[in-house]
Amino acid sequence: MTKEVFTDPRITAMGLLNEVHAGLNEKFQPLLAAHKLSLAEFDVLIRLARSPRYRLRMSDLAAQTILSTSGVTRVVDRLERDGLVTREACPSDRRGFFAVLTEAGQDRVERILPEHNALIETWFTGLLAPEALAALEDTLRTVRDAVRPSSTAGVTGEVERACLRRPDRSEPVAASE
Repeated sequence: MTKEVFTDPRITAMGLLNEVHAGLNEKFQPLLAAHKLSLAEFDVLIRLARSPRYRLRMSDLAAQTILSTSGVTRVVDRLERDGLVTREACPSDRRGFFAVLTEAGQDRVERILPEHNALIETWFTGLLAPEALAALEDTLRTVRDAVRPSSTAGVTGEVERACLRRPDRSEPVAASE
């Protein structure tokens, strides 16, 4: 094998992405440990906090995180046990469930966010000029949309509205039904 194979810019880009991801996770670990959360648990809490009505279908959580559907189930089980998340059944789909952030979950996220955002600023966004950050965000969205097109499911409330529709009618089911 020639050395050119190992200096391929594609390998370099992928290696840098992996190193950045690992390094940032190391920076966040002590903060999350202090709040008795794993990276996966915090990721689920943040996804729910940023979603309409603080809720996502379990399948959408799997699409938006690095977790499998069974992994999301295990994480939500732990968060539910700790009172940070509840599950709600989808009225029109007996197989579907929403993970819903509780008030306690919202409070936990709000307590963590100031320090979390400071770490992001120190170790990531603050290292980039505004133009570079905007370009990076655009680039990451392009790649994300290509490799995980379903990762934006549920963020607009479309899935929730579809779940709340009665199978025989087009209008949503009342929240109490």
